[in-house]
Amino acid sequence: MYGWIWRKLPGALWHKVTTSLVLVTAIGALLWYVVFPWATPLLPFDDVQVEAGTEQVDSDSGIPGDAGIPGDDPDAGAPDEIPYSVTSNHPEPSPSR
Repeated sequence: MYGWIWRKLPGALWHKVTTSLVLVTAIGALLWYVVFPWATPLLPFDDVQVEAGTEQVDSDSGIPGDAGIPGDDPDAGAPDEIPYSVTSNHPEPSPSR
């Protein structure tokens, strides 16, 4: 199909290249400014439906997802110190080596 279009374009090589670039630009502009704005309301991209997990958070807890259960802290057993260097990609050697 593209070969057929190329053969039907008039002129020499430089004229065919220029004409094909103008055609591609015109078709792109037509799509961008006419077809896509027309089709946008018909597409379901803005049709977002959230069904599960939309319960209200307890406003007294202050932290979303915090149910106030004692011992429910996920960071309770986390170490206070990072076990690697944050300034270089080379880890510190462990004492067992």
